[in-house]
Amino acid sequence: MKKIILPLVVVLGLVGCKTQMKDVKDVDPVRFSNSITSSELSDYLYTFSSDEFEGRDTGSKGQKEAAQYLKNYYKSLNIQGGSDEDDPYLQTIDSSFFNGKLPSSENVVAMIKGSELPEEYLIITSHYDHVGMRNGEIYNGADDGGSGSMAMMEIAEAFKKAIEEGYRPKRSIVFLHLTGEEKGLLGSKYYTQNPIFPLENTVANLNMDMIGRVDEAHKNNPDYIYLIGSDKLSTELHEISEEANSKYANIDLDYTYNDENDPNRFYYRSDHYNFAKFDIPIIFYFNGVHEDYHKPTDTADKIDYEVLEKRAKLVFFTAWEIANRDERPFVDKPTL
Repeated sequence: MKKIILPLVVVLGLVGCKTQMKDVKDVDPVRFSNSITSSELSDYLYTFSSDEFEGRDTGSKGQKEAAQYLKNYYKSLNIQGGSDEDDPYLQTIDSSFFNGKLPSSENVVAMIKGSELPEEYLIITSHYDHVGMRNGEIYNGADDGGSGSMAMMEIAEAFKKAIEEGYRPKRSIVFLHLTGEEKGLLGSKYYTQNPIFPLENTVANLNMDMIGRVDEAHKNNPDYIYLIGSDKLSTELHEISEEANSKYANIDLDYTYNDENDPNRFYYRSDHYNFAKFDIPIIFYFNGVHEDYHKPTDTADKIDYEVLEKRAKLVFFTAWEIANRDERPFVDKPTL
């Protein structure tokens, strides 16, 4: 065997890298979730749903400025972009995909590379578009499109805190803010037809759409969230979700809208569905509809930020468990 003598600085560097990496099984993720706060969620959402972004209609000036806002946030955390475009934080969707009926638009993508299984991906999604302006009124979309996107930003920060302490997740985590949801789930449709990361290596999708309000059915019990789809494709994902909630969050998980016979058919009405069509296990987090749904009165002052914080933490804990387990969630009910 040939003897190799490394320069001292290289040896020290290799040793340093080794000692910096820690086993995620040895840490309680609650310490990282503490970075998810109602005050930061409020600060971000008041900006994101302000008149400045003009309702974030797909392809509009306001939507593109919102995309830059999200991009700048991830850059500030030193979380890398995920696309291979000139701007790695954007996945450009040409107007031709919309049959020329909409201007070109962008999904926003950032990612944290996994330590042991970097070629397996957990994708966390929320759409960031809304319906823009109508009859001179701005539809700010604080809950619808805003709440989930701001929660995702805070979840990304929590994972970044873990990495800074040496606890990098085993799998890669993709933070995907989707455009065109209000036009027919078009941003997620484009992504799944033109995936940045292989769909066959995508282990799950956690999708948040409207998670900042309390509906009439829960006005006396705001610590809840509707879960939809967690058991549709993978019994194991459903069990992971239940265990994560029981262990860390203790929120009431309401499966009312998960019923196949529910007339609202919410399972088919948000971006997770385009992942589910490819047998990627999904969970859809949803607070239910309210009187300000798709109205100009869906504003930041109507959000319950304490509740939003708890829900964002639940998604973080569920993502933590999925990203760090030895095996990906098993799909025992494939549809393809």
